[in-house]
Amino acid sequence: MNKTLFNILFLFILPVVIYSQQFNVTADKTTVGENERFQVYFTFEGGDVNSVSNFRAPDIAGLKVLGGPNQSTNMQIVNGRMSGSVTYSYILQTVNQGVFTIGEAYVDFQGKRYNTNPIKIQVVKSGTPTPQGSKTGGISDEELAKKVFILATTDKKNVFLGEQVTVEFKLYTKTNISNPTASKAPTYNGFWVEKLNFDNERNWRIEMYQGERYRVATLDKVALFPSKSGKLEITPYELDVPVIIQRRNRSRDLFDDFFNDSFFGRSQTINFRAKSNGITINVKQLPEADKPESFNGAVGNFRFNSSIDKNEVEVNEPVTLKINISGAGNISLLELPKPELPAGFEVYDPKTSENVSRNNRITGTKNIEYLIVPRLPGEKFIPSFEFAYFDPQTKKYHTFATERYEIKVNPGQGIDYSAGNTGFSKADVKLLNQDIRFIKTSDYNLQRISDNRILGLWFWVGLVIPIFGLFGFVMIKKRQDKLAGNVELVKFRKAEKAARNRLKLAKKELDAGNKSGFYDEISNALNGYLEDKLNISRSEFSIDKAIGQITETGIENELALNVKDVFDKCEFARFAPKVEGFEAETELYDTTVNIIVKLENELGRKRK
Repeated sequence: MNKTLFNILFLFILPVVIYSQQFNVTADKTTVGENERFQVYFTFEGGDVNSVSNFRAPDIAGLKVLGGPNQSTNMQIVNGRMSGSVTYSYILQTVNQGVFTIGEAYVDFQGKRYNTNPIKIQVVKSGTPTPQGSKTGGISDEELAKKVFILATTDKKNVFLGEQVTVEFKLYTKTNISNPTASKAPTYNGFWVEKLNFDNERNWRIEMYQGERYRVATLDKVALFPSKSGKLEITPYELDVPVIIQRRNRSRDLFDDFFNDSFFGRSQTINFRAKSNGITINVKQLPEADKPESFNGAVGNFRFNSSIDKNEVEVNEPVTLKINISGAGNISLLELPKPELPAGFEVYDPKTSENVSRNNRITGTKNIEYLIVPRLPGEKFIPSFEFAYFDPQTKKYHTFATERYEIKVNPGQGIDYSAGNTGFSKADVKLLNQDIRFIKTSDYNLQRISDNRILGLWFWVGLVIPIFGLFGFVMIKKRQDKLAGNVELVKFRKAEKAARNRLKLAKKELDAGNKSGFYDEISNALNGYLEDKLNISRSEFSIDKAIGQITETGIENELALNVKDVFDKCEFARFAPKVEGFEAETELYDTTVNIIVKLENELGRKRK
């Protein structure tokens, strides 16, 4: 009864533990220039955030409040359970130099009070740096590189030969971006590479880096095992990032720096190539002192054992020898020891299996089975064999040794071993008394076929069809070559098909409940359709330019406004806080389909 009661309480307490409440404070940056603006966020995370109430503002002495508190709510359902967050934000401006403390903020949740920790803001003398380098869309590359960049990190830079190194590439951004694409993947010369499991949906999270607040997503995460010593280089990860920026006006107001979204003004998309830092790994040779003779390159932390399924058998009865190794290290490259078998044993090719876990560290098991068949009777034994590995944590070699297996092989019934110990029964040998035995010895009844039946109707049909097929192939090839020479025409004709394929992917994402992926595919479908249909290159594409060309073709203005509305909703749903009042995703999907159908009809008619 007590155990049942404990299980019931555990089931009720578990969701509370999983979805524990937190009230934290973050800032855009903790080191700010004099008279510079920045934002502070007080975020409560937990279950039903509708129960959050009575927010009490912190003490913000020494700083000027320009706006706030502004409240935003984010709700999501994962595996049938609701979770969410509510954020209270302030827009602040520094006045004087020094160190200022933003005090504790408070909220009430289900009868309990939660508070944040104080946060310190250092105000330094502001400079007026002159932007250098090229400018794109009125913003310099140096300024973009501070807002969007890739950071490559590693858990260690000095390792032994064969020791695991974990490398992670993360994208940091302080502005809105759209659909980054990999330009150049890093190279890992001198390493064995294992991809690690991580959330490749690029779920964004908030992190502080060098005192500033960024949205962060993991691009790639790998485990590397060096195969040679020396200094090994990991080249940078390069990514083409479409950055959405607010067009700067002559008169800038307070909200230009914070509401960088097409809903709050005219925006434009510029292409920026983000490039990560390179990494150098120093790989040391394994020590020669105390290296066992049985060592075969295994580096990590392992366990080793072996077993046989029986110790007494008859001749020709198989015995299974199993070897198992488990632990942390490069399981896939491990070479297991081979046992030495006595005379009179026949061994078949071993059966190998492995189970590898690719989380933050490569772990798993590797099994090998030998099927051994004794052909001669007697007392036999399999000598002990060893497995050795090097542990980089203790910097020592470790050796496992199996036991010596004794196998008693009994003679089989009806088998004579006297004649050369062949193991075959005399009854198995028969004298045929002749060298060749014919398959068929009766009459064959062969008949001669007349020559005129060789070139029948099907022969001529088979001869003519390939000729017509060749002419058809040549005509089709000429037409394809003509189309290939007109890239604009090819894109124009295939735009609708490509858009439909994208919309199918969007429908799959919607059915799977992945709203972020749904909005990405809807935006890609309409974006790619307009690029191909209007012959706009990707680097020059913007929604304003596309709508301008649609209007110039004489298409009704309402259809152009519908295109703009779909783009705005997709961008807002992916990069802005979620608010109430949007149309359902299914309605947005149907609207996009109708827009593409109407554009296809109108643009096709105008082209003719």
